[in-house]
Amino acid sequence: MTSSEIPKRSSGPLAWLATGIGQILASIFVPILTFIVLWQGFIFLRDNKAPQIVMVLVAILWGVGGVALLYWVANWLVEKLPESIRHTIQPFIFVGPALAILAWFLAIPVVRTLLLSFQDESGTTFVGLTNYVFALTDRIMLEAFRNNLLWMIFGTGLSVGLGLLIAVLADRTKLESVYKAIIFMPMAISFVGAGVIWKFMYTYKGEGAGIAEIGLINAIVLALGGKSQPWLSLAPWNNFFLIIIMVWLQTGYAMVIISSAIKGVPAELLEAARIDGATEIRAFFDVTVPYIKGTLITVTTTIIIFSLKLFDIVRVMTGGNNGTNVIANEFYLQRFTYLQTGRASAIAIILLLAVVPVMIYNLRQFGERKAF
Repeated sequence: MTSSEIPKRSSGPLAWLATGIGQILASIFVPILTFIVLWQGFIFLRDNKAPQIVMVLVAILWGVGGVALLYWVANWLVEKLPESIRHTIQPFIFVGPALAILAWFLAIPVVRTLLLSFQDESGTTFVGLTNYVFALTDRIMLEAFRNNLLWMIFGTGLSVGLGLLIAVLADRTKLESVYKAIIFMPMAISFVGAGVIWKFMYTYKGEGAGIAEIGLINAIVLALGGKSQPWLSLAPWNNFFLIIIMVWLQTGYAMVIISSAIKGVPAELLEAARIDGATEIRAFFDVTVPYIKGTLITVTTTIIIFSLKLFDIVRVMTGGNNGTNVIANEFYLQRFTYLQTGRASAIAIILLLAVVPVMIYNLRQFGERKAF
């Protein structure tokens, strides 16, 4: 053993110790520094009075850069771990932020809402199931349940049925893209915008000298010799007049998805059905419909979920008056108009419980078969 080898052996443990301490300090210091940078950026955006264009640019740079920095730091820390542990943890580094966001904005609010549903209007006194008894027995709530059922049955049925019919008919025309673009166009309008548009359609000025009807439907009725009507006050038919708006909005969505599925039906199957003597209608119901069953289920359940959560159209057009109330609108009224936090929370939980089974069924169908 030479004298030159002794320092190397003696300094080995010290070097390892120094490296280990350095990695530990880095693993602590770097995430803290990253958090400070992101937090200060948030404080700047919240409190700064700079021009709006400056704030927008800073928000974009800080948002994109902050997310990139967060992933880079997390990946850098994982790379320092032993290989066996690194391969296990690394996938969660990229999924983790999304899960954290879902937990913060979805899971935690659900738990908090559940707790508030057992409290009084101020959220301070435990009242047990009182709020749920109200939500399931109150006359207005029962009316809202009935209306949501109407939206779910007629709104979903008409949207999917018309979407399927238009998809089949448009598939056989030369101007398919034009027809589909026209029918899909309402999807580009927000629900609030659609409500405003159709409110003008249904406008009723009333009877009286010098009063001209400006609502399109009443104007047409008068031109045909009929009598104008307050369409949005004619219970229970006003619910169906509102459902027409949902059909107008959702038919284009159903049409596009179903049309894509129809184009995937093998031509050989249809040709074989025709050779066996099947008519076009028989081939459609015996071949096409079973083949696109997964897509039909997915589209149907998606629109059902929308009909259960419906709020915008009713809120804009009637405010839930004249027998048109729905669950989401009653939740809004209880929370922000009547300040009944407990009742509103119970209604929100009931609405969540109504939507979850449909979502689970949708996901199972999507996993079991090729839906699109």
